[in-house]
Amino acid sequence: MSNAEATTSSDATGTGTAEAAPANNPEAVRLRALLEPAVQANRLYLEDVSILAGSHRVVHVVVDLPQEETGGVNLDVIADISRVLSDVLDNDPADDGRPYDLEVSSPGVARPLTEVRHWHRARGRMVKVNVIQGENVTGRVQSVDDSGVTIIPEIAVKKGMKPKQGEPQILPFDRIRNGKVEIEFSHLEEAGLEPEHNGPSEEA
Repeated sequence: MSNAEATTSSDATGTGTAEAAPANNPEAVRLRALLEPAVQANRLYLEDVSILAGSHRVVHVVVDLPQEETGGVNLDVIADISRVLSDVLDNDPADDGRPYDLEVSSPGVARPLTEVRHWHRARGRMVKVNVIQGENVTGRVQSVDDSGVTIIPEIAVKKGMKPKQGEPQILPFDRIRNGKVEIEFSHLEEAGLEPEHNGPSEEA
């Protein structure tokens, strides 16, 4: 590739000493419009594009599966889309020739559940729901629609005993501040869901 070194990672917790440009940065907005068709053509969703400014720019792209799918974006998919996006950037007609690194990742379990599509992606998973009024709820996401989320709450019991499940509880989105996926490897294997990886980056 002419001026991009692509790396892949399966979470969106990249580190760096340079500061990220704001989300409404004109260049980030332009690159999002440039890259989005290629992401969609590969049956992925473009979650975010950000730029770490500095002497050597870093273009950080976050991709996710469509909201109707469950599980995580595996490393093979990340590596494939990284190569595709690298080619798009190398042929960017508006590029000024400055060198940059391309980093492609998926959101990972650390992403707060703040949008309707995030909740769709969390179907079948154990989540902790931070509500605006009342007690917070921990339970499994049973279903999601445009108005809210149906949670099967987990009822705490004595230590060492398997938690009990309560009656399904409907939480409208206007009552939810945010949510967070709880990591539970044993259930993911039983349900056939793929865990979100948090492994090291690899060169494409």
